[in-house]
Amino acid sequence: MNFKIDGFVLSIIAVIGIAYIFPQWGTADSRVPIDTISAIGISLIFFFYGLKLSPSKLKAGLKNWKLHLLVQASTFLIFPLIVLAFYPLVQNSEQQTLWLAFFFLAALPSTVSSSVVMVSMAKGNIPAAIFNASISGIIGILITPLWMGPFVQETGTDFDFTVIYSKLILQIILPVILGLFLQRFLGILAQKYNSYLSLFDKSIILLIIYKSFAESFEENIFGVVSFLDLGILFVAVLGLFYVAFFLTGFVAKKLRFNTEDQITAQFCGTKKSLVHGTVFSKILFGNMASIGIILLPLMIFHATQILILSIIAGIRATRPDEGESIVEA
Repeated sequence: MNFKIDGFVLSIIAVIGIAYIFPQWGTADSRVPIDTISAIGISLIFFFYGLKLSPSKLKAGLKNWKLHLLVQASTFLIFPLIVLAFYPLVQNSEQQTLWLAFFFLAALPSTVSSSVVMVSMAKGNIPAAIFNASISGIIGILITPLWMGPFVQETGTDFDFTVIYSKLILQIILPVILGLFLQRFLGILAQKYNSYLSLFDKSIILLIIYKSFAESFEENIFGVVSFLDLGILFVAVLGLFYVAFFLTGFVAKKLRFNTEDQITAQFCGTKKSLVHGTVFSKILFGNMASIGIILLPLMIFHATQILILSIIAGIRATRPDEGESIVEA
């Protein structure tokens, strides 16, 4: 197969470079309202998805319980169990903190917006992706603290989780419902200008990537560890991702999922939310001195998952309609 890096992947690399040179545009003190633009953009993405989805296909997609079960099992079982297997190797407090950081990453829910965007780019099962990515955040509110509880000494109890529910409903659920409601009137236009809508999706993803890297560079989050330690962390994060990715794909293949469902299972089941991670870290770890180290694997994972899945999505988008499996790529 002749592999060619497409323009979107090159754009991701360029955006990371811009974030390194001009990180001030993506910080909390920036006059550029990136958070507001991203929030509006995410809502529009899901509104357009609603326009492009027929209610009959959405209803049929939501009945695919095996796919939903695999996605959630990958997110909340496969990931934590992989990291939990290394717990007996922990020998000191420094290793304990590092292991806890990876376990925290593994216990988090899937990210919503980029999961669905990547599935769309790879021509996967979009209705199932919307359902699973959205429900993952709700499940994570219950499951993530349960996983972390035995390994954390003190946790906060005064946080209002309705903030997460409100954001999920306002940014994801309501736009999709509105899009579905208007689908009969505007659905044809959405299909006609689908290429422009896809470009809009990618633009929002690039904005999210920029802000993530800009904040990391501005706060010098990568400067708290040596290059050797950072390299080891990077390899460990990649290892965790690929093991979970191929385990999920292996199970999907054994369950005889079609190509679209395999893509959705792997793309939604192997992503982790930086937004949820930041919020949960304040609840579970409070003012813990090593909070930066706790978040470091998650930040690395957040950046690499988008880059890797963008490449895979580009490859998957060029596949034939029938007879190809993502596991075999």
